[in-house]
Amino acid sequence: MSFNDGVQLDPSQVEDRRGGGMRRGTKIGGGIGGGIVVLLLALFGINPNILGDMTGGRSQPPAVGSSVSSGGTQECKTGADADQRLDCRITGTVNSLNNFWPAYLAGYNVDYPRPKTVLFSQATNTGCGPASTAVGPFYCPADTTAYFDPGFFEELVTRFGSSGGPLAQEYVVAHEFGHHVQAILGNLDLAQQDPQGPQSGAVRVELQADCYAGLWVRYASTQKDPQSGQPFLDPLTEKDLQDALSAAEAVGDDRIQAAATGRVSPESWTHGSSAQRQKWFYTGYSIGDINKCDTFGVTAP
Repeated sequence: MSFNDGVQLDPSQVEDRRGGGMRRGTKIGGGIGGGIVVLLLALFGINPNILGDMTGGRSQPPAVGSSVSSGGTQECKTGADADQRLDCRITGTVNSLNNFWPAYLAGYNVDYPRPKTVLFSQATNTGCGPASTAVGPFYCPADTTAYFDPGFFEELVTRFGSSGGPLAQEYVVAHEFGHHVQAILGNLDLAQQDPQGPQSGAVRVELQADCYAGLWVRYASTQKDPQSGQPFLDPLTEKDLQDALSAAEAVGDDRIQAAATGRVSPESWTHGSSAQRQKWFYTGYSIGDINKCDTFGVTAP
């Protein structure tokens, strides 16, 4: 979804660590096999291996649409910037999510403590331990922070086959904020209690975060920037919706497993199939009711 040009972004909601912190190239394990395992466990979710030893090295390319700018996200001022630069699009999406969720949850008498958001390049330290690009975007409940290396968004297209549209990228951010909402509501820990399998708590947690992402999309074009009074985002188009569904399909456990090993092993799923991820994102978007995102209340998610 495109941003309204006149929307005023708030870059203070995003900490930009690119160019600093840990030395580049750290990753979990070694070789492409280790990377695939980590992605299967951690893509778009809580990082279960983040406390492990991290060694090795490789650099990451800049993301599609990203800007190599010395000013970082402090240069993200308007919606026009969000339409031009990936780091500004992430910033604008964070602003929109932090505007949407407090108002929505207030209807259920639930407070929304604002999470932190960090952009990093290749590796950084977190409240859950050291992390690298290899783990993908993730939410750390220990420090209530969502972490993104913008370089991941290129891999989402080139490695996983997603479209490169803006809502495909915004969906990633909204999914991680969905985990923060789960932490508030008390569902997040269920992933660790039942960590893998097609009916597991882990899969149900991830699918619920997809549903929450869809819920945000439903209302994103009506949430107004408090400074300009304009909606953060333009109305959803059919192409936008297809971009988001493309991203959800690209990161299904079955699709990633088939591409990596040539076979599908549901017993090791942690995030759900492509069809499940699309289904629950669309449920949140089409119905717009958080009560319909109860992935734990159905026999088969």
